[in-house]
Amino acid sequence: MNYFLSEEQIALRDLAREFSQGKIAPVAAEYDQKAEFPWPIVKDMARMDFFRLWIPADYEGMDAGVMSLVLVTEEFSKACGGIALALAGTALGTFPILIAGTEEQKKRTLPLLASGEALAAFCLTEPEAGSDAGAIQTTARRDGDDYVLNGTKHFITNGGVARYYTVIASTDPSRGSRGATAFLVEEGTPGLIFGKKEDKMGIRASATCEVVFQDCRVPKANLLGKEGQGFMIAMKTLDRSRPGVAAQALGIAAGAFDHAVRYARTRRQFGVSIASFQAIQFMLADMATEIEAVRSLVYATARMIDAGEKDFARESAMCKVKAGDVAMKVATDAVQIFGGYGYMKDYPIEKYMRDAKITQIYEGTNQIQRNVIARHVIKESASL
Repeated sequence: MNYFLSEEQIALRDLAREFSQGKIAPVAAEYDQKAEFPWPIVKDMARMDFFRLWIPADYEGMDAGVMSLVLVTEEFSKACGGIALALAGTALGTFPILIAGTEEQKKRTLPLLASGEALAAFCLTEPEAGSDAGAIQTTARRDGDDYVLNGTKHFITNGGVARYYTVIASTDPSRGSRGATAFLVEEGTPGLIFGKKEDKMGIRASATCEVVFQDCRVPKANLLGKEGQGFMIAMKTLDRSRPGVAAQALGIAAGAFDHAVRYARTRRQFGVSIASFQAIQFMLADMATEIEAVRSLVYATARMIDAGEKDFARESAMCKVKAGDVAMKVATDAVQIFGGYGYMKDYPIEKYMRDAKITQIYEGTNQIQRNVIARHVIKESASL
């Protein structure tokens, strides 16, 4: 479909596609197998200025918005959803700084993030606070001009490889989510410790580990926003980042679909290609239709955010839930089209199925997204 992209967006998409197929695709299986973070590829991303896209021009970025992040993440994820996360995960960790950072904080961090010299990570999830993000137990106690953080965050994307960690901790546990506060914690801060590296089913090229705070002393100057605004900052961050997760899911689905179409055209059974069988044709038709529907929703949501709309939580949840479900369905059907070969690691398609699953889980499970969508729908219907 024609999504009426600007000339700049078309050029960016084509550049990302060339990079994805030339740099990421040839090494995707290797990084997946070794579960290694792809530093050489990340450095290439930085040289190509991909980390500048969503950062304002005042801080050495390109000010190209969420739409640019979506376009690039989709193309990268067609080759490898895990490697794409080095970029998308940094965007996630950067959004709290863009949303609530002071001018000093932005000037200190954003140019380094824009150049790719530094990566970022977002620390919200805890062992006992997954979907219930308001139940965080990591604390931040005021001590003079510092805050002392104690607690454990887990399943942190870019954990152990990022320079900047945007962290949600409780400064007043008695107030629940209203007592949460956001902090900027830098690599090398005493008391910042990296724990267990997760051995994941999919997205294995992405660094995922525990981030532990043991009497981690953070200066007051690293407070993001004000005390008690942490939960609000976290929710605004996730609303802004979920189209990126949706774009990752979209890219995984599109990549799996491309493999399935090529295989169906070349695989022969009963003397003909399996693409001539109506059962396969119907599967491919449904896959193509669902992918296009997701792309329409994701692009529309990204444009809505870039246009300055104030409330896009419903649309952000919609594109994330739809994209994640479609990625899993398309990847599963692609494995089915490959048949027994699809189950073997000699072929690339099983990786897409493994990578797809996480898009239904992280940054708010798809069940939680449905709660968000329903809440908005019911609230809007009451005002009619």
